[in-house]
Amino acid sequence: MSKYIVLTDSTCDLPEEIAAKHSHIDIVCFKIALDGEGYTERVDFDGEKFCELLRNAKGLPTTSQVTQFEFMEKFEEYDKQGIEQVLYVSICGTGSGTNAAAHAAAAQFHEEHPDSKMTIDIVDSHSYSMAYGSHVLVADGMLAEGKPMSEVVDYLNDKFARMEVLLTAYTLKVIRKSGRVNAAAAIAGDLLGIHPIFTLNDGVSNVIKKARGDKMVVTNMVNLLKSRIVMGTPYYIGVANRKYADEYKEACTKALGYEPALVFHLGCAVCSNTGPEAVGLIYEGVKRER
Repeated sequence: MSKYIVLTDSTCDLPEEIAAKHSHIDIVCFKIALDGEGYTERVDFDGEKFCELLRNAKGLPTTSQVTQFEFMEKFEEYDKQGIEQVLYVSICGTGSGTNAAAHAAAAQFHEEHPDSKMTIDIVDSHSYSMAYGSHVLVADGMLAEGKPMSEVVDYLNDKFARMEVLLTAYTLKVIRKSGRVNAAAAIAGDLLGIHPIFTLNDGVSNVIKKARGDKMVVTNMVNLLKSRIVMGTPYYIGVANRKYADEYKEACTKALGYEPALVFHLGCAVCSNTGPEAVGLIYEGVKRER
């Protein structure tokens, strides 16, 4: 069996306690700036501590893509370790230059190391958070079983054409910055208690529902999940504030008849664009044509 690494980035939102159990998974982390200070996700804080910081921040956070240089360092390190296969599963390529940086680094590596036998495969998840983090775990398992890389890549591409994200935010200050809600609508939404519900699929966000009041947000999110999920497939609940976890878990379980595969805290890079009061439902829907 060849020696392999499954590389991914911190926007996959894999909980640390889960990632630590998989020695073949490596995570490269995003940089975040807030109120004039620079941080590295998963190094300086986890998602929960970051959201605490974000609630008290004067300004809004910005994230920096993982650079070609950082990927090049990773690839050279793996080559020295005798790794034969590298699989990088990336954040949505249209939402971040990170995927392009990885491709550029792979090309540079092969140019500068023509004698290396190490292969590098890069898969664009076209998504965020556990929509690809969950499948990084599956890819690791498949490679551990000796499945060929081509089969693993085909599996990932098929799943990433099916994964969907429903997202809402209970405060719109940060999400307004992303452009998904204009300033006037965001201010009115906060004043009137109106919460937009988005789909975030293939890097494109669309407001598909507006709910007034916190209770109606949960009802609408769960109803949309039930109408869109392929029943019986795993689903995940991501929260930026733990206070939403039990309510969503109970409502989703009641509606679908089975519990989520995981309730997790949304990571720093995701919360930088959604705010510290966001909730995401991640699930498998009908396959989309690209």
